[in-house]
Amino acid sequence: MFKEFREFAMRGNVIDLAVGVVIGAAFGKIVDSLVKDVIMPPLGFIIGKVDFTNMFVTLVDGNKVAGPYNTLKAAQEAGAVTLNYGLFINSMISFIIVAFAIFMVVKAMNKLKREEPTAPAAEPVTPEDIVLLREIRDSLKK
Repeated sequence: MFKEFREFAMRGNVIDLAVGVVIGAAFGKIVDSLVKDVIMPPLGFIIGKVDFTNMFVTLVDGNKVAGPYNTLKAAQEAGAVTLNYGLFINSMISFIIVAFAIFMVVKAMNKLKREEPTAPAAEPVTPEDIVLLREIRDSLKK
């Protein structure tokens, strides 16, 4: 059983998958930071000084402090039950960016695969006995 597991784990595809997962996680953090720190602040400013992370609806007031709450953090600290649609918008934008980046990578990989030069097909070699028979036929026609 250990031998089978070792063979499975040492296959190239499994190791490639592990590397892809680690790089994907790091890429996800970069995109998350891009959305939260670079894209959403100007977008919120353009829309009307809106902070998407603090866009929520209070479903049930907290038992520590009653609403209304100015920030999501204040609502969570008060124990309120909230519907965090602003965080959902951030997540959707992150997903769209990651999906687009993966689409572009896959598209580039497919293009590279299609452009690989293929060697021209070699003409089939005619057996020597056929060549000799053709020569005999041609000499008899003369």
